[in-house]
Amino acid sequence: MQDWIVESITSSVDLESIIELNQALFSNGWTRQMYLKDLENRQVSRMYVLRDSDKSVTAFCSCWLIYDEVQINNIAVLPSHRNLGIGTTLLRHVLREAAKGGARRAILEVRRSNRIALRLYERFGFRWQGTRGGYYCNPQEDALVLCRDMPL
Repeated sequence: MQDWIVESITSSVDLESIIELNQALFSNGWTRQMYLKDLENRQVSRMYVLRDSDKSVTAFCSCWLIYDEVQINNIAVLPSHRNLGIGTTLLRHVLREAAKGGARRAILEVRRSNRIALRLYERFGFRWQGTRGGYYCNPQEDALVLCRDMPL
């Protein structure tokens, strides 16, 4: 068992780590301004980081909790830390917190070609609900819309 810590962030202290991870992993990721705006909108926005034993950020998730639905916007794990259960640990935490906050459903979009993420989401009971044609760019690709009922 790893000494991982999942924390909700409410300030820009961890924002640089999130932005670096975002830029390294997503070809068309969110901008600094988008994350800053989310930090200011705490009524809806939630951001979580997962730290390893040396307290460095190895993964993050940003989402919105709107009424009874959690929209998972971004979830990322450092490539050097994949296949260790970090994504599972982080997603489990995010879904539990959302359920505590009243979410009855979770929804997300994922690149059609992202097999690693698709396997993770399937393990959590997410199911295909539709396709958004040409949703992603760099490269252009469809997004699969996945949903699941809550709680875990």
